[in-house]
Amino acid sequence: MKLIIQETNEEFEAEIIEVNDNDFLAIKKSGQFSFNWNEEKQYEVFKIVKENEENPEIHGLISLIDISNEMRIHISLIENSNDNKGENKKVDRVAGCLLAFAAGLAFEKGYEGFTSLVPKTKLIGLYVNKYGFSQYGRQLAIEKNDAIQLIQKYL
Repeated sequence: MKLIIQETNEEFEAEIIEVNDNDFLAIKKSGQFSFNWNEEKQYEVFKIVKENEENPEIHGLISLIDISNEMRIHISLIENSNDNKGENKKVDRVAGCLLAFAAGLAFEKGYEGFTSLVPKTKLIGLYVNKYGFSQYGRQLAIEKNDAIQLIQKYL
């Protein structure tokens, strides 16, 4: 998967890997994330970083819950680092890659890409228009063909 440095439009290879205990301390100390990621330790938490880099910068985080009885992956929390938010972000495609990763995991588990989340109200339009999610009350979800398109675009 590729991330893009906004200023130069240069692409670089990224990877999504599971967060370990040392990462949680580094995340807190970095000041780059607004949410308390220690609260997400009960779930599977992943980071997106530059591939094959020693002590890589964490560009974004996602925590996932496998709701197997409903055959879906639920995104508990997703966040870009502060440097990668808004119009002046340094690196683009972070959230798209993390969302596509979650949908890919839902395919791997036989859930037909069924992935859900409960977004902040102001972000609903972004998830629907940019990433292909559909709204179901307060929840958003993606599956099947829309999930495949998301994966093809970002992974």
